[in-house]
Amino acid sequence: MQDDQSAEVLYLQLAHSIATPIRAGTLMRGERIPSVRELARSRAVSIGTVLQAYRMLEDAHLIEARPRSGYFVATRSPSLPEPETSNPPADSMAVDVSSLAARVMHLAHDPAYIPFGAACPSADLFAEERVRRAVSRAVQRHRATLCNYTTGYGDESLRRAIARHALRMGCQLDPQDIVVTNSCLESITLCLRAVTKPGDIVALESPTLFAFLEILENLHLRALEIPTHPRTGFSLDALQFAFDTQPIKAVLAVPTLSNPIGSSIPLADRQRLARMVADRGIPLVEDVLYNDLAELDEQRRAVRSFDATGHVMMCGSFSKTIAPGLRLGWVEAGRWGAKLVRLKESTSGSQTAVLERAMADLLTQPGIEAGYRQLRATVATRVDEARGLIARYFPAGTRVTDPQGGFIIWVELPHSIDSLELYRVCLAENIVIAPGKMFSATNHFGHCIRLGLGGRWDDAHRHALRRVGELANSMVANETDADKASGNGRVHPLAK
Repeated sequence: MQDDQSAEVLYLQLAHSIATPIRAGTLMRGERIPSVRELARSRAVSIGTVLQAYRMLEDAHLIEARPRSGYFVATRSPSLPEPETSNPPADSMAVDVSSLAARVMHLAHDPAYIPFGAACPSADLFAEERVRRAVSRAVQRHRATLCNYTTGYGDESLRRAIARHALRMGCQLDPQDIVVTNSCLESITLCLRAVTKPGDIVALESPTLFAFLEILENLHLRALEIPTHPRTGFSLDALQFAFDTQPIKAVLAVPTLSNPIGSSIPLADRQRLARMVADRGIPLVEDVLYNDLAELDEQRRAVRSFDATGHVMMCGSFSKTIAPGLRLGWVEAGRWGAKLVRLKESTSGSQTAVLERAMADLLTQPGIEAGYRQLRATVATRVDEARGLIARYFPAGTRVTDPQGGFIIWVELPHSIDSLELYRVCLAENIVIAPGKMFSATNHFGHCIRLGLGGRWDDAHRHALRRVGELANSMVANETDADKASGNGRVHPLAK
């Protein structure tokens, strides 16, 4: 069994080492890569391991075999321009996005629809049998807990496992300071409740996750959106200016693979961000939910790893990487730990102990890193393929993010397209997308959509994504026809 696991790790590592420079553009389209024998000899691995790695890369459309010539970097889809840095208003705003978000999420879980609207991974991405066995073992070994009323911060074995997991992100956490929660969103809500009061200003990325905006709305907090680059995250210079000019009480950030645009803050900026909040005494609520999906090691390092003063509150869960159905999160709240514990006890108490034991089991099993690698490779294949479909079928002028990990794409359509109207016409064909309006307290992203690729991915889904592009094109064409009829003389590039 151990040999099988080692072989799996080897071919995944090998595939990842070749995929990374291809995606980064270091290995160019059409460039020859080592033959199977050459790579096996240079890496001291078996020919079978290289063949497995090459098959995975072929499936991802990253390499291609040419008869009697060898393997080459595949001719990939035309490169797509990325969205521009966001430019939100300089003032904080009240929030009201919950009704649209609730509708999109409800439909995204309806089996009658093709769900691009939610950022929820499907069961086929995970080792379902491994999760089932872990839960069964926990029930058998700790069945007495099913009839006991549990209290406290969470099961000790799980808190130790989370502390070990945090080492992957460069953090040395004391298990005694970790609090187990019902989800990452509950962790974030508790953190904001601990450090703010109604009417306070919270700085966050723009665009940002609609669930964050819902939390601010429910807590009667104001959102101050910070200009954000699609690759490097929110501008620390803009954040510093906001610190200097506005009474910000907290920062809420996803430094790694932010949702919805997939940006990742560079390592040096993570260190600078930790200094900035410490110097101002402002708490940073850091969401590390997606860190294990990042392709590069440095992107998995948390801002919390640079925190020497306890101003970074770290929140996470395993719903995107191990077992969505267990619904467990965690938080290490730094200097606000004691206050957060009191809030947790008065809000939701403790979780189901048997599920905590099952999660501790899953986190400490051998091969967990291989599972992360396989998950990253699988979703990277989907993202590459989806970007190719967008390049081929979406309107001219479309801009698309190219995240280094995760399964979310942010699409910036031509400004003439109303993404809310596109959402409605897609619904008529049983396709769910997430309109950009959901991801801001402003109206700045009315021409954008978020596509979640964590669900099933088959021919029906490929056709549905192509159809979204065709519907967007028809909206552009209709706009052009209307312009011609009105005699205003504007002609869209597609009409030339």
